[in-house]
Amino acid sequence: MTSVLSSVKTPKTVGRDEVYVAAVALRATKGPGQLLMSTAYALNLWDLQHFMVIINPSSPPHSPALVFDFQPQDPESISVALAALSGRKVPGSILTRKLTKLPKAKCWFIKSSEVDAVDATHKFNQCWETDLRIGQHDCRDYTNGLVEYLTGEKHVLERLRESVRW
Repeated sequence: MTSVLSSVKTPKTVGRDEVYVAAVALRATKGPGQLLMSTAYALNLWDLQHFMVIINPSSPPHSPALVFDFQPQDPESISVALAALSGRKVPGSILTRKLTKLPKAKCWFIKSSEVDAVDATHKFNQCWETDLRIGQHDCRDYTNGLVEYLTGEKHVLERLRESVRW
């Protein structure tokens, strides 16, 4: 295992895009659901966090870091939450967002990609099935799959879980 999962600050590798995994609180409807998800995140409950991949490109035109994640199309809908929790498929979507800087917490450098990670991610996303099913085809599967596609690192979330001491 050549890549040791490390904290956010890493030296920039010339010509190679950096691949990170980050965790954030799950989104939920306002009120008790949102409070529960925020509390779970604050308490570092691994299974109640949303995982995503961040690519920090080595050069323009993709200079800002980009976040790629997979979630329900309407993550704050009660009916979607109930369907997802009961094991049924719900419509999912792959989101892409720009970041001005990397998160300071719950963000781990995984490895530099040997390929143009942004272009490779777009190819990966074209083949990704967007029906979401909690525990079988969700943000964890997306994160594990995309990181493996970009870096060759398998089961990155399981390895992170074992190595991270909150």
